[in-house]
Amino acid sequence: MMTAAPIIITADEINCLIYSYFQDSGFNHSAFALRNEGRLQNSPFFSKHIPRGELVDLLSKALLYLEVESHWRADGLTTNCKSGFSLLEPHVCSLESPQDAITSVQDIQMELGDSTSIPTHGINSALSPAPALLSTHPKDSGPTRNGMEVSEINTVSQALIPASDTGVKRKTSPIPIDGRVEKRARTASTDMEVDTNSDFTPSKSWQDSDTALDPWYYPGPRAISRLENRPQGPGDSTTDPRVVLLLPKHQTEVFVCAFNPKMHNLLATGSKDSVVHLWDLPDPPPPNSQEFAKPPGEPITVETVSKAVQGDLTCLNWNSDGTLLAIGSYDSVLRVCTNTGAVYFSHPQHQGPIFSTRFSKNDAWLLTASLDGTTCLWDVKEKRLHRQYRCHKGGYCCLDIEWINDETFASAGADANIFIMRVDEDEPIKTLNGHKDEVNQIRVNPSRTRLASCSDDGTAIIWKVDNISHAADMIPGLSSSDQYVALKGHTHSVSTVGWCVDHPAGTNELLATSSFDMTARLWDSVTGECLHVFKDHKGPLYALTFSPDGKFLATGSGDGWLHLYHTRSYNRVWSWFAGPEKPGVYEIDWQEHEEVNRLAMALESRQVAVLDVNKLDAFRSSHLK
Repeated sequence: MMTAAPIIITADEINCLIYSYFQDSGFNHSAFALRNEGRLQNSPFFSKHIPRGELVDLLSKALLYLEVESHWRADGLTTNCKSGFSLLEPHVCSLESPQDAITSVQDIQMELGDSTSIPTHGINSALSPAPALLSTHPKDSGPTRNGMEVSEINTVSQALIPASDTGVKRKTSPIPIDGRVEKRARTASTDMEVDTNSDFTPSKSWQDSDTALDPWYYPGPRAISRLENRPQGPGDSTTDPRVVLLLPKHQTEVFVCAFNPKMHNLLATGSKDSVVHLWDLPDPPPPNSQEFAKPPGEPITVETVSKAVQGDLTCLNWNSDGTLLAIGSYDSVLRVCTNTGAVYFSHPQHQGPIFSTRFSKNDAWLLTASLDGTTCLWDVKEKRLHRQYRCHKGGYCCLDIEWINDETFASAGADANIFIMRVDEDEPIKTLNGHKDEVNQIRVNPSRTRLASCSDDGTAIIWKVDNISHAADMIPGLSSSDQYVALKGHTHSVSTVGWCVDHPAGTNELLATSSFDMTARLWDSVTGECLHVFKDHKGPLYALTFSPDGKFLATGSGDGWLHLYHTRSYNRVWSWFAGPEKPGVYEIDWQEHEEVNRLAMALESRQVAVLDVNKLDAFRSSHLK
């Protein structure tokens, strides 16, 4: 006779659940205190993935059990009780509704303030939702969790998230949002204290720019909520709003966007519901024309659409010929389509979400990095797996990959390591140690001689990789890559790093970083000197990119703002607000082709925004300086 497995609940598990709840609710100070007092970093459960709202979901299930337990009678289940259940109040059955009406959802949201950015967790039942987790949703869809309607969750009997989601990375923000799921971790660095109440000091560009921005944008510390009421549009009162073309066909948040490198009119965008659109954008009118860019026709929708509960798109990467698009998703399936939207090939090799896809410059190889801790190398022509690398040990996920040359690449992971790999070898030829926490992104400079990395430890590091395969480089202490330049100054996780191609003779290469500390920084990549701190954002930065000529820097944030800066003068030349509803700017891609100069933005508001940069007076005047 088989005996039932014992039900074991440990204090360690409970502490980890509460820690996760604190982080999801934005209580970073409480989470930090609990982590240290409970020594959670030593817990075997600390590295495991805890889905958002898991504590509330478990408590909701406990209430369901209590409901059944209270209403069970020898002859069946009582179904006509109208008295609500509470975790802290004894239940007394009643056939009448309670006299004291529960505060309406709308009233609770008014007390919370920014109700649209607070996620709904739990299940669709008679239970009263937890006020701290309430949210409003569009009329055309019900409450969701991880992209799945609540009614669907009931249908599948609260199916557990697969074990392959262990260690899932995601964005965090001062107020948790039911938005983009991305590679952000609950680690020590995300518990760092950030002063979000300090007085706002306008940048030099505000004081010196020719186009003064609207006062709406510069609130005092107690007037941040006014930002939510500002309409979508330019940050100044002189720019015609039609300089930004809005593409509204996506049904959920748009996470990624990428211009085709050869077919300049082709723009790929991807959203939370796994939909990839290919847009054929008409050429914008000449800069001196009184007309504005015309909207494109209906987009092509890529045929390979994920049916997974959580199929959030994480990355889009074109090959250099512009013929193939590699698509990464949380459903773990690699998809490659043509520039016409047809399926080229797909493969379920990975056992966890795919965070990054990268074609080699010669288009022979495709790399994929996954939460399952592995990097896969694909033979593009043969449409097959060439080699799977397992260099990130101990259950740590692989977060980003980057080609150094057509035979050598780097793999960065949650283990704080960067491994240098070759396509014809199974083991790393070099390990770059220097970070103390998860490495979020790696990017090689245009000459492919140095590699930049950024981490949850609040730093970025510049590594020499031009002679990484030489024999001397294999000897610890003698390698040029053992010495690095550390860029220190951010006070929170550094999420994005980018190289500037504008490199006049006699000057050092510039590097930009963006962080969840709400700032971007510009660095001298040789000396490690911070040249400027851009402080205009009032939320964590999600996107950063240089213009193709390196003259300008664009940043996007959860606060809904896009800012354009002049790289050499550090002046902010123009700004645009995405709107009060779901304002986040998740990704930016900048395109220059002959007379075409435009910038695409992936927005939380389910839109794609395309800015005709040539139409900006501020841009033209700055470009002449």
